[in-house]
Amino acid sequence: MSTMRIAGHDVPVVTANTVVVGTGSAGYCAAARLVQLGQPDVVMVADKVHAGASRNAGSDKQTYYKLTLSGEEPDSVREMAQTLFAGGAMDGDNALAEAALSARAFLHLVDLGVPFPQNRFGEFVGYKTDHDPRQRATSVGPYTSRTMVERLEARVQRDGVRVLDECRVVDVVTVPDADGGREVAGLLVLRTDVPHDGAASPWLLLRCTNLVYATGGPAGMYATRVFPNGQWGASGAAYRAGVHGKNLTEWQFGLASTRPRWNVSGTYMQVIPRFVSTDADGGDEREFLTEAIPDYGRLLSLVFLKGYQWPFDIRKAGDGSSLVDLLVYRETVLRGRRVWLDFRRNPVRDEFDPSALSPEAYAYLDRAGVLFGTPVERLRHMNEPAYQFYRDKNPYVDLEKQLLEVDVCAQHNNGGLVVDAWWQSNVAGFFPVGEAGGAHGVYRPGGAALNSGQVGATRAAQYVAARRTQAPLDDDAFTAATTPVLAGALDLTAAATGRAASGTPDNTGELLRAVQDLMSAKAGPVRSAASIHEALDQVRSWLAAYPALITADGGSRRAVNRTFLVRDILTSAYVYLSAMADYVAHGGRSRGSVLYTDPAGALPRAGHGPAAAAELDLPEEFRFALDGGALDDVVQEVAFTPDDGAGKVTFAWRPRRPIPSGDDFFENVWRDFREHGNVG
Repeated sequence: MSTMRIAGHDVPVVTANTVVVGTGSAGYCAAARLVQLGQPDVVMVADKVHAGASRNAGSDKQTYYKLTLSGEEPDSVREMAQTLFAGGAMDGDNALAEAALSARAFLHLVDLGVPFPQNRFGEFVGYKTDHDPRQRATSVGPYTSRTMVERLEARVQRDGVRVLDECRVVDVVTVPDADGGREVAGLLVLRTDVPHDGAASPWLLLRCTNLVYATGGPAGMYATRVFPNGQWGASGAAYRAGVHGKNLTEWQFGLASTRPRWNVSGTYMQVIPRFVSTDADGGDEREFLTEAIPDYGRLLSLVFLKGYQWPFDIRKAGDGSSLVDLLVYRETVLRGRRVWLDFRRNPVRDEFDPSALSPEAYAYLDRAGVLFGTPVERLRHMNEPAYQFYRDKNPYVDLEKQLLEVDVCAQHNNGGLVVDAWWQSNVAGFFPVGEAGGAHGVYRPGGAALNSGQVGATRAAQYVAARRTQAPLDDDAFTAATTPVLAGALDLTAAATGRAASGTPDNTGELLRAVQDLMSAKAGPVRSAASIHEALDQVRSWLAAYPALITADGGSRRAVNRTFLVRDILTSAYVYLSAMADYVAHGGRSRGSVLYTDPAGALPRAGHGPAAAAELDLPEEFRFALDGGALDDVVQEVAFTPDDGAGKVTFAWRPRRPIPSGDDFFENVWRDFREHGNVG
């Protein structure tokens, strides 16, 4: 670490060929791969090393998706690529790379000690997950991604890679490149462990040739989310630097407990708990699912199906299991009530009647030996660790004695920052990996995100090691590039803390909560053109006024940190809402995990029997029409340009890149590989 005089301040500077931003499974994988590939000049930075979704999120059986490595069922790289590609709006070269490298990425984790189950002959057995025609899924339990992080982190520590903690991303530094675009020159971060008392600089500049951006999705945009505390994302800084977005409309939502935050998928639903709602104080208890699903057997069967149809899927909302999500949303968002899972009592009737179940649900529960008792008795028989999980969390919940509060929560962003076949963005040297990168389409198999993060990190490391080993900018050029960036951060800090010093109350926390509540209410799993524009107008006004609006207590490191966190979240929200508005204007309808209200559409139906065609008595917000794959073959890209106001957002719709055909003749591939490696 050296010190340079920039914008009139002495600022510490760390120089490295590559800076990896984020310490989740994708970030650690990128650092480990770079060292393996002979490029050890790597530094990692994080806002909090032990926070983030990889380390702290999961589900009943958190899934890793890969090529089939067991049994007699045929599989191939091309077939897996086609499965991924079939999700809609996914680029074919990303799909092919994720399939081709899935075995390599998976076995890398195995060799690092992740205990994926295998039989006595060494086959890695699998199971079928959602949107999966094979049995490609595997798991090490609810903390699969945490185990991945821990093993990858240990590898990086053995490699001696430096990790800088408590660094809030402020801005990405770029310079013009030789092709008329922009390329990476560095990163400005705020050191949240350093007081603003003048004794030491709270600013840190990282001078680099490459940024591997493993910051996770922009989780901080939503109030109702299952992302763990401390998972915020930093996509706003990338958009301000000119990195484009891709498929930003495609979020994944699902039922999750809110305290503690955890997906209630798998066994939690398969044991068929009772759904109840209460008023804000916990009174006036109602078993609300029966209002729309009066048929006892159908209600039980739909709840059971939520176990492995866990994400909200608009295709299953008309008369399938995602109707449950809509009914929960009606209680919490439209009626202002609280929703709970009750594992102590059976739904509707005190005595459980398995004969009313669908054949699929009956056969599953019969094979599991749980056609008896209460939901918690079934849960403890089928999956004791799932019961114990909530007893071990903070706050403690004993499902034998207590209700579990749930909601329909933001869980994953399938879109993100644009990536090419090597996970490089439109800004040279900027590689978004993991959830930060927009590699997915509308739908994806469960567990594909964990594979995508490992593959993207590997591809980025390969490209850096082969093509981007040049030294970073010299002192003069770096000073020129960073002076306006640091000066802008200093000005914003001075204005925000100056207002607080003159008596204006700190509003960083208030504004953070306001934008999160707005996004959950207007741009969550149920949206309309009107709600999107209402939210967009509000976010635009906040962002345009931000330099004169934000007030931060200069004596509080947290408040100064939030000054830049809130700016990042507002920037992301503005770009995302603009993308949603453009999607609707482009003729987009309900697809994936989102219902777009359509007055010409239909409401969910009763489901079966003589009244199957009859619409349910549900709010008009739930009237929708399916997209039907109309936009599956195109991709929406989004660009943000800062200006004196909120900024300008532009859009481009392009055909998605097909799955490459390539020349697989061995001698030709071998020759190219000898001469150029695989980075052709």
